[in-house]
Amino acid sequence: MSKVCNQCQSEMTEGCDVLVEGVMYGIKVKKRRRGLFKSISAKPKAAVCPNCGYVALYINNYEEFSD
Repeated sequence: MSKVCNQCQSEMTEGCDVLVEGVMYGIKVKKRRRGLFKSISAKPKAAVCPNCGYVALYINNYEEFSD
């Protein structure tokens, strides 16, 4: 399922990497759960609109973040 831009409703280019400038390891989204070693993390991806430049961040395994 392709992502649609919230600004102009064009189809977005998905799968772009997110990196912090000057560092090669990027960023992670992390959620703590109860118990020892129960946290979950994911590397976000970016979708970019080629029409207006809007950028949206998303993760592929979002189901794992539900309680």
